[in-house]
Amino acid sequence: MANHDHIATHDAHAHEDGMDKKRIWSVFFILLALTALEFLIALGFVHHWGILQKGTFVNVIYIILTLVKAFYIVAFFMHLKFEKSSFIVCCAIVFIFIIYFIALMLIEGDFLLGAFQSHPLYPNK
Repeated sequence: MANHDHIATHDAHAHEDGMDKKRIWSVFFILLALTALEFLIALGFVHHWGILQKGTFVNVIYIILTLVKAFYIVAFFMHLKFEKSSFIVCCAIVFIFIIYFIALMLIEGDFLLGAFQSHPLYPNK
């Protein structure tokens, strides 16, 4: 019986540093605000009001907002923020490579789009 009480108190103390209801709601509202900002940029600034033009700048804004949302999801809901620093560094290296590959795909896609549209045998318009 004493072993059970020890395990129960250990489990109660193990989750004190984790997520509580206040932190869950604050992360939820941060993610909601970032999503609302993405919709405002996409539907308001780009399409409705025409303040921003589709292009590299808008793509960079979307990518940055998406990466910030991914950070919050991974850090809080997957409990990575509460892990040891060596594990966080390993995950961060993978995250940096993913960002690098996204940048490479955007650069390569922009080149291929320009190369195929200007080709005289295969007009793409």
